Amino acid sequence: MTRTALVTGASSGIGFRIAQQLAHRGYDIVGVGASERILELPAKLPQATVTPVRADLTDRAQLDAAWEAFEKLGTSLDAAVLNAGKSLGGGFVDTDLDEELHMLDLNVTSQVILAKRVVRRMSQQKQGRILITTSLSATTPTPYESIYGPTRAFMYSFAQGLREEMREYGVSVTALLPGATATEFHDTAGMQETKFGDNSWKNDPELVAKLGVDALFAGRDHVVGGDRNTRWAALRNKLTPERIKARDFARDSKPDASK
Repeated sequence: MTRTALVTGASSGIGFRIAQQLAHRGYDIVGVGASERILELPAKLPQATVTPVRADLTDRAQLDAAWEAFEKLGTSLDAAVLNAGKSLGGGFVDTDLDEELHMLDLNVTSQVILAKRVVRRMSQQKQGRILITTSLSATTPTPYESIYGPTRAFMYSFAQGLREEMREYGVSVTALLPGATATEFHDTAGMQETKFGDNSWKNDPELVAKLGVDALFAGRDHVVGGDRNTRWAALRNKLTPERIKARDFARDSKPDASK
């Protein structure tokens, strides 16, 4: 029987690697992305039947069209990966409000809208798996990424609550909390002049994706995406006062013109 997975943010980075992991497990992929790169997804995943959907999820009409493109396939929805997201570096006093509102639309509003569609479909099917990408930033204040962290904290809390609600329908919900990962993420956030501008010390996106997909199929409530140092950071965040976490995060995220 054909199994289908919907993956947002599938053009590159962790989202692409998750789509790749699911394709290797025998899933057909409906990959959603905002750039033209999403159209390259079928060639990158030749082992699967891939339907690329180009859509800016912050535009409600395009989001609706993306869901309609999935529905036209007439397949079950066996797995859904709500992975799309972005950040914006810099001091809140300096950053652009419209860019921050756009980030809220992508990281929170679009994910909630898609989640509504996904859970209603899966509740009817009485089966399905949902993976929601949040971030290790959900566990700490994030000065100089002051809006990004709260968006990830929202999605982490949302995932945990939704997990309990969906139990009666046979649907599992797993949150993936990646640590800093070697992708284009911080570059597109304009954080080149911070510690996060250097990818050499970060997690391999393939490892992060594998941990997320393994946790999804194990039915876990959440998983920290990264190496031993990342897992240690997650534990440390549970035990450290917020003011100290904020100070430590600022040390790495505050722009430094000398970098």
